[in-house]
Amino acid sequence: MSLIKRAFAAIGALRNYMSQERIYRDPVHNIIRLETETDEGALLARLVDTAEFQRLRRIRQLGLAHFAYQGAEHSRFTHSLGVMHVASRILEKLSRKYDISPEHRLAVKVAALVHDIGHGAFSHVLESILDFHHEAFTVEAVLSSETEIGRVLQDHSPGLAEDVAAIITGDFRPMALAQLVSSQLDVDRMDYLLRDSLMTGAKYGVYDHEWIIKSLEIDKENDRLYVSARGLYAVEDYLQARYYMFRQVYFHRTLRSAEVILKSVLKRALKLERSGRGVWKANNSAFESILRDEKPGLAEHLEIDDTDILFHIKRWKFDDDKVLADLSERFLNRRLFKVFDLDMPDSVRRRFLVSVRELVGDAGFDPDYYFVEDKGDDLDYYFYTSGDDVKNQIFVEDGFSSPVIREISEISAPVRGLQKGYEIHRVCFPSELTEQVSQHYHSSAFSAEK
Repeated sequence: MSLIKRAFAAIGALRNYMSQERIYRDPVHNIIRLETETDEGALLARLVDTAEFQRLRRIRQLGLAHFAYQGAEHSRFTHSLGVMHVASRILEKLSRKYDISPEHRLAVKVAALVHDIGHGAFSHVLESILDFHHEAFTVEAVLSSETEIGRVLQDHSPGLAEDVAAIITGDFRPMALAQLVSSQLDVDRMDYLLRDSLMTGAKYGVYDHEWIIKSLEIDKENDRLYVSARGLYAVEDYLQARYYMFRQVYFHRTLRSAEVILKSVLKRALKLERSGRGVWKANNSAFESILRDEKPGLAEHLEIDDTDILFHIKRWKFDDDKVLADLSERFLNRRLFKVFDLDMPDSVRRRFLVSVRELVGDAGFDPDYYFVEDKGDDLDYYFYTSGDDVKNQIFVEDGFSSPVIREISEISAPVRGLQKGYEIHRVCFPSELTEQVSQHYHSSAFSAEK
């Protein structure tokens, strides 16, 4: 064989090899590999290539956290790949000891991959404004014949889409497998804690996930996941990591202030549109239907991402309505509201809120948009709840010589401490009024009564 023929043969062999796998470089897990020569790997690759999954590149994982942590630019796309990777590793570990059918393994991996398909722009920010839950849109997208993801799943095998939907909602059986994707110790949380911690630079979310993976077991008699005795401390570490990430990142004042302004921007735009005055909007766009108070269907919802919101806000900065223009400019240029913690007795708090609202109005700001109470109602602030729902409980082995499986708070003092609800109650107002509000607080009877 001539040198040229050998070279072409080598190139062909290399292409053949390269086409058998798809590699994703990941900052958390290093290498995420899809073996595309297998039916399973080929399906996962096809799902990644769908329009609905690619849309996740345009939705930030942490919403507006980049206002506080400049590195938090990561997307739902990268997170979803990470969740699938963690699920694959756990399934590989469990399959060495337990009989898990190939169909069930595939359904869990797919559910882990597509669990965030239904997220709206800026992740959780818009859900309370537009009154939807991303999980409902995810399930609808998976089951629909109108989405690429739905068609890919239906083409692959009958019943796969239904199994994936059931795993996401927690209704799948065996329940132990559904718990991998939807529970208080699931692959979603395992990935986002590590990823959010890395990308924000806040080290609070680091925990020993390798030891948790190594320690996970299946209680076949009761159809549930549990952690072997050697993994107890790793799970305590994981739950404490979640606690600190909520306290230091997800509840961060700057992040919440940015969310408050974004919500005020959209609230004002919606009011102007509903009043008949109208605001600028891209014609024939999915976002136009939302501004017109038409509840978006699945197709419209999946058309909208972070860029749509930003594009409209950039135009609204020049709107004739002074409130909309000012709020838009504040959001775009990070002129955020001051956040004041209301750590005071209830009687004092009520009077203080009334007085600050009046102060905001007297300064020429419409209190409906420039005075906002933030109670964190849109976030889950219980870091672990045992409750009555077995599928959401974490079970661990108690003891080594004669171990008994128990719910974790029964044997862990640190976890019992995390069961107390954490609440925030803050007031947000234009930063120009910071000194006035502070002086008002300290010079009034509020400080004396505190």
